[in-house]
This record gives sequence, structure tokens and C-alpha cells, in this order.
Amino acid sequence: MKNIFYIACLFLVLSSCSQYQKALKSEDASVKYDLGVKLYEEGKYKKANRLFEQIIPKYRGKPQAEKLMYLHASAFYELEDHYLAAYQFETFATAYPNSEKAEEASYKSAESYYQLSPVFSKDQTETYNALEKLQLFANIYPESQYLPKVNELVKELDFKLEKKAFEIAKQYNHISDYKASIKSFNNFLTDFPGSSFRNDAMRIRAEAAFSLAEKSVVWKQEERFIDAQKYYNLYKSAYPKSESSEETDMKLTIIEENLQQINSNKLK
Repeated sequence: MKNIFYIACLFLVLSSCSQYQKALKSEDASVKYDLGVKLYEEGKYKKANRLFEQIIPKYRGKPQAEKLMYLHASAFYELEDHYLAAYQFETFATAYPNSEKAEEASYKSAESYYQLSPVFSKDQTETYNALEKLQLFANIYPESQYLPKVNELVKELDFKLEKKAFEIAKQYNHISDYKASIKSFNNFLTDFPGSSFRNDAMRIRAEAAFSLAEKSVVWKQEERFIDAQKYYNLYKSAYPKSESSEETDMKLTIIEENLQQINSNKLK
């Protein structure tokens, strides 16, 4: 009985393969269409799309075209081919704006662009692109059932950009490029006023300003110590009970002593 079962299974597999190969070589678009839909429903997305790709031009303008294009895009989505899924769903939504699947297609296109966003340490061009697509979806479908998920994805992408900007500014400080660090943190605090990194950003900016003043030539020190004093006071005002409050007070004392010494030297 086991042998009969295995033989039957083998027969079905071979028969299925034979049917698929015949469909690939067939000149009959309807044969490819029917088998492609069947394969899609069975979860055989690669095979289904090979057939769909052969017949999409032939069905353009025909009633079956809408379903065909949607399944074609959806197969890429299921295969996690995010580039092609994003493009094909976007094409579908543009071609069939009144389709009952248009909203879903638009969302899946935007979500696929989100999936293309790389880790924060890499170039973020795809992240900006994904944010643009997600915002466009929210503008077109402000009452969509997908809007909570869209907002969640936007929040994730915004945090990624926030973290990258913070790490770049911090890295300038690590390599002792204090002027670049201060400028980067100024930009960061303007661009991300509610950032979870705000405390650290203000603290490190003040530290960078202090280091820049200490390492400056004499004739630039007064101006730069005044800047460092300003940044430390801003930090102290924003976070009076910070864990760094003692260090902040110590640095402000040192800054005041340096400024007094500089003024004293002017009088000599």
C-alpha cells in the first residue's frame, strides 16, 4: 500500500510538472492564465508569475487584466521581493484607481517600500522614499483601516533617521572634530525637538564646545568658552536633575575661572 501511495504521489508531481511545462510553451493565453491562477492559489508564486509575465501584455485592456495584474504584484509580495512588489502594486493602483483592491494595493506598495529601508548606519535614501510613499497613502486614504499600521511604520522610519543623525553627530565628537559635532547636534536638536536622544545630544554638544574651547588658540578661547557656557546652561536648564548635573556644575566653574583669567590677562 505504501508503494502504491508513493507511486501515486510521484505520478501527480510528474503530471503537474508536465502540465506546467506545457503551459509555458503554449500559445494559448487562457491556458497560462488559468494555470497561473491555480498555482497562485496553491502558494506556488514563482511558477505563477512566470506564466503571468508571459500573458500580461496580451490581456492589457481586457476584463481579466485587473485580476492578473493584482495577482502578479501579490505574488512578488508573498515572495518578499520588495522592489518588484512595491513597483507592481504602485502600477496596479495607478492603472485601477477605482478598483476595490486599489487601497490594499497602495498600502502594500508603501509597506514594500518600507521593507527596503536599510539599517540606520547605511545610506537612508530608501527610508526617505518610503516615508514619502507612506505619507502619500495617508493623504489619499485618511480613513483607511491601514492607517494605524502606516503611522507605526512612519514612526519606525523617523526613529531610524533620528538615530542616524545622532550617531553622526556623536561620531564627530569621538574623532575630536568638535566644530562639526556642535553643528551636527544643533541641526539634530532643530530637526528632532522631541527626540529620546535630546538629553544626550545637549550634553555631548556642551562637552564638545568645552573641548573646542580648551584646545583653541588663546585669541579664540574667550568666544568659545562663552559658547560652552551657553550650551551647559541650556543643558542645565533643560535637565536640572540630570545624572550629569555635578559634572555640569564643575565644567561651568572651570569655564568661569578660564573667562576670569582671560579678562585678567587683558588688563595686564
